[in-house]
Amino acid sequence: MEFYVLRVLENDMKVMVPKRNAKTVGLRRIVGEEQIQEVYDVLAKRGEKISTATWNRRYREYMEKIKTGSLLEIASVLRDLSILRGDKDLSFGERKMLETARSLLVQELALAKGVEETSITSELEQMFTP
Repeated sequence: MEFYVLRVLENDMKVMVPKRNAKTVGLRRIVGEEQIQEVYDVLAKRGEKISTATWNRRYREYMEKIKTGSLLEIASVLRDLSILRGDKDLSFGERKMLETARSLLVQELALAKGVEETSITSELEQMFTP
């Protein structure tokens, strides 16, 4: 049996995924140049209606987006929570989710662009600093 061997960046753990199960478990390639631009377009988009549901309902909606593994969905969560944070205090869960979305986005964009994570972090901070 052939496996993909993945290294988890945060703790250097290795995970082996059978190649025949790759699609089933949601394994995908790192985003390409075109997708990177789409992510930045989502992040830069303003004027989108942010959910006015209670924080726990919003939390569930955003968690579902993060679970898809789609960088576009994760970018929309980061954008919405960053904008929302400028208007009001986020709940503990929302703050944690904001950090999760930021971390996932920073890690993949840094790999895809071949730059340090600090560079991507700085770009994102500039995008959401009033």
